[in-house]
Amino acid sequence: MKRSIIIVGGGLAGLSLGIALRERGIPVTLHDASEYPRHRVCGEFLSGVSDEVLECLGISFALEDAVPLRSSRWHDEEGPLRDMEVEGRGISRHLLDDRLQTRFRELGGALLTGSRLGAESVAAQEGVVWAAGRPKRASDWVGLKCHFRDLPLTHDLEMHVGRSGYIGLARIEEDRVNVCGLFRKRNPSGSKGVEILHHYLREIGLPDLSARLSSALPDTTSFCGVAGISFDPHDAGIFSIGDAAAMIPPFTGNGMSMALEAAFHSISPILDYVEGRIAWTEATVRNSKAASRAFGRRLRAANLLHPVITHARGTRWVRHLGMARFLPFGMIYRTLR
Repeated sequence: MKRSIIIVGGGLAGLSLGIALRERGIPVTLHDASEYPRHRVCGEFLSGVSDEVLECLGISFALEDAVPLRSSRWHDEEGPLRDMEVEGRGISRHLLDDRLQTRFRELGGALLTGSRLGAESVAAQEGVVWAAGRPKRASDWVGLKCHFRDLPLTHDLEMHVGRSGYIGLARIEEDRVNVCGLFRKRNPSGSKGVEILHHYLREIGLPDLSARLSSALPDTTSFCGVAGISFDPHDAGIFSIGDAAAMIPPFTGNGMSMALEAAFHSISPILDYVEGRIAWTEATVRNSKAASRAFGRRLRAANLLHPVITHARGTRWVRHLGMARFLPFGMIYRTLR
């Protein structure tokens, strides 16, 4: 009889792993603290994950109608910096997570929503995969996200860098635009809801973008925020995947893809464990090594770039080098994927 697996966290990493394991006949119970469907602070832009990975996970169906993203433009406070060709897909987490949780249930997976489990009590147990997202830590960063309608874009993706933060605009389903940013935490001066987003845009020197958003129609039900964002490695010797293991700075547009890739790389050690070929401790070590090989270079590159583009002096250098064509945007883009 195959051993069973418990997954804590029903985001992209947890759900896609759950689907992959159920398709291989492995008993899986998945715990998530929230309910579906729900909005998440997320760039809602996949770039870099291969079709082979999606097929192995059994989730290609969920992205068949994702919006193709082919063009990108970087801006700073003074205006456009560089245009780029990209390969990506736009889809909201509200839609994608709901499709994945439905598929997991259809395959016979046990999904327990509203179930909040603490890392200290269960994560070190045998057969438990920790996929509950980034741990809460003291941080100067806050993330905000909202969907907008009637918001024209110059490109499929727009990235705007300010004095101490940045914000991305990406096309998603139903002619909507996902607007998601990371900002150094400030007092929002009594602002509420979407006005908090406008407050931060003005604070980091992007008033023109704030004015553009003011002329569009926000979906206030999609507005959400998150604080305590840290980009330090989180793996503490437990079997962890996705943001629970490491979170990449969101300007890369690679977080969603990394979550799916992390689930993919964890399949092999889990299969060996459930078939009795290795102990859980060995499966944990193998998972950690696989993640290091897959993500180490892009995490190092992103963590080097993040403080540069979130510092006033760094953004000036980015502008000068970018306008002089000395900044290899294409090479950086490929390295981060």
